[in-house]
Amino acid sequence: MTDPIADFLTRIRNAQMARSRVVEIPSSNIKKGITKILFENGYILNYKFDDEKDNGVIKIALKYNLQTKEPVIKKLERASRPGLRKYTDVENMPRVLNGLGIAILSTSQGILSDKEAKAKNVGGEVLCYIY
Repeated sequence: MTDPIADFLTRIRNAQMARSRVVEIPSSNIKKGITKILFENGYILNYKFDDEKDNGVIKIALKYNLQTKEPVIKKLERASRPGLRKYTDVENMPRVLNGLGIAILSTSQGILSDKEAKAKNVGGEVLCYIY
């Protein structure tokens, strides 16, 4: 697999289109960081890290709107790719849907959302946009 983050986002996207409640994704430290940010910002219902086996698994409980049964996450978009990396500093931090969505960054202080990175005054590689 050449791009594990794109695979992570695609598995979530496909599970939401199939209206699955839970999706299982192979684990890595970057994927764990992205999962924690999704939970903290209210995009997923819950998560669990199963690291008992050789290759761990992340179980993510997806969140849907109660009335319309639509997924909470409208769009998952990969920003930086292996062939074209995108970096940003604090002054040029991307705004997703005029502040309604989040950008997830890989910084020197770990995986952070755009708001956390701005508060800590650090830039980094823009991994994805979520709204």
